[in-house]
Amino acid sequence: MPVPSPAGPEPALNSSTPHNARVWNYWLGGKDNFECDRAVGDRIREVFPDIVTIARESRRFHVRAVRYLAEDAGIRQFLDVGTGLPTADNTHEVAQAVAPSSRVVYVDNDPLVLVYARALLTSSPEGATNYVEADVNDPAEILRQAARTLDLTEPVALMMLGILGNVVDYDRARAVVREFMAALPSGSFLVVNDGANVIDPDGRNAATRTSIEIGTPYISRSPEEIAGYFEGLDLVEPGVVSSPRWRPRLADGAQPPAEVDVFCGVARKP
Repeated sequence: MPVPSPAGPEPALNSSTPHNARVWNYWLGGKDNFECDRAVGDRIREVFPDIVTIARESRRFHVRAVRYLAEDAGIRQFLDVGTGLPTADNTHEVAQAVAPSSRVVYVDNDPLVLVYARALLTSSPEGATNYVEADVNDPAEILRQAARTLDLTEPVALMMLGILGNVVDYDRARAVVREFMAALPSGSFLVVNDGANVIDPDGRNAATRTSIEIGTPYISRSPEEIAGYFEGLDLVEPGVVSSPRWRPRLADGAQPPAEVDVFCGVARKP
């Protein structure tokens, strides 16, 4: 059965300070953003036009990865950290279309996400969804709250899509991933999708500088650094690749999609 949302008043929304989830929503063509978010989105797109394509390709990878985990890997529990604002094909919708009993916990630290998650992230009767308001830098607290919905003795897919770039220090980002995965049992999966800086390094680096200047830092990393998140895990084919190239559904004879500056991977904990 669905888990009730936490009691208490809805948090106040800050419409004067940009937030990554709302900027991302703007790039995806959503309406759940404020003028400050649109200003930031336009400023970054000016120096790095590919960011809109990256946002859309990241969403497509998200859907393919969840479908793979539910259909092929038999995963029935998902912990989606840094989920962002609800849009089409959210994690629970994709997973529960395959297995209605799937259980999903969404994590974000933006009050607007919380408001929309409570309103829109409605589970199937057989499964469950819940929302945790917490910061990616506090895995212990996230896991403590997630355990109200998920059985952490059974395999869990940890979804970290577009969130590790918000952890400015790379060593700390790796430590966050290790802490999460150490707490999850054998058979769990890690899914990472994050900005890279190899296709258009000048544009991507300009976007990184802009994000730092405006107070919402997002650090792009090399594919090798992104691969470092999967140390000790068994990568699923095709490994760490530009996100459009992770198991695309191509017509016969079609060429692989072009690479863009976002890389991803899916890996299983032995």
